[in-house]
Amino acid sequence: MPTETLTDFQFDAGQTIEELTVAYETYGEYDGSNAVLVCHALTGSQHVRGRADGQGRGWWQDVVGPGKAIDTNEYFVVCANVPGSCYGTDGPPADGPDGEPWGTDFPPVTVGDWTRSQRRLLDELGVGRLHAVVGGSVGGMNALDWARRYPDDVRRVAAVAAAPRLDAQCLGLNAIARRAIRGDPDWNGGDYYGRDHPTQGLALARQLGHLMYLSKDSMADKFGRRTAGREAGDDAFPTDPAGAFFPYRDVESYLDYQADKFVERFDANSYLYLVRAMDDYDLAAGYDSDADALAAFPGEALALSFTGDWHFTVAQSEELADAFRAGDADVAHHVVDSDHGHDAFLVEPESVGPPLSDFLADGVDGRSVTDTLEDDGEHGEYAPVHNGLFSG
Repeated sequence: MPTETLTDFQFDAGQTIEELTVAYETYGEYDGSNAVLVCHALTGSQHVRGRADGQGRGWWQDVVGPGKAIDTNEYFVVCANVPGSCYGTDGPPADGPDGEPWGTDFPPVTVGDWTRSQRRLLDELGVGRLHAVVGGSVGGMNALDWARRYPDDVRRVAAVAAAPRLDAQCLGLNAIARRAIRGDPDWNGGDYYGRDHPTQGLALARQLGHLMYLSKDSMADKFGRRTAGREAGDDAFPTDPAGAFFPYRDVESYLDYQADKFVERFDANSYLYLVRAMDDYDLAAGYDSDADALAAFPGEALALSFTGDWHFTVAQSEELADAFRAGDADVAHHVVDSDHGHDAFLVEPESVGPPLSDFLADGVDGRSVTDTLEDDGEHGEYAPVHNGLFSG
């Protein structure tokens, strides 16, 4: 796993780490002008296409790669694990200066810290101005931070299923997720390394997250009210005595399965840190408005949203597009008609790939990258022109 050490890295919280390890992957060959930075989502990793040695599948395997939308035959793709995570970049589970895991002594992290660590990593790799920065979900916020923080360092920015900030509902749900972790007796104030981890609290937090990522329509199609064929109480969480009378449903089985898989691969403290970074992000922080924050960006921008996504809505993406339009940037807002919810950016490569490919190649004039909003009273304020089906 490639890593780079960044010396004297200062966090927005004011603390400085003498040596910050950043794990990353690169794909393709750099020609001086073809670098594309891909920013991962909340619990993603640097393995956007899988490991460079070919071992394992990446989280955007069907979007990044030879002949894919982000074509590694044409572009030099870089993806770095963000500070605070647990996939090789330093965070709470990494060893601190005393050789013991940092735990909650690790500095609080922000999206701005992620952006600055990426800029310094690219400097170490000899990469100057980027052809594009692309990110989904909180990775889209990371991409927006590039446009605000380093407006002359990137030619094109694509924010997929993202928004300038979280709304109050998402902030509240994330607060409950964090409380589930901190309320687990095994959390032990964040000092659980070398002993039982707070798996039940992390499992509950992740289950809440999954409910945020799915739409009502997708949940109805996947689960309905069907039972899972198991007795109540067989799941990992204790039930009340009356529970044996009631069915264990498909939706519960799905959430339990996803939680079991997640706690095997992720760290509870890292989840706390990264969720707080997402909650904290506000594009307009330090400025009078989102438009002011983006005013110095002279490039091209793509906002890509999904009709079934209530985590980061179509309306929020249009507000973002308006903020870009107010400045010197050329912008398009591409809307995909999808009932998958927020997860659509991960599970619908056939919808995400074409507009990204055309945007990287031709900017906002790409054939699949058009302003896809029109006023339609039947659908509300915004309606998609495209149905998630694209030619070419």
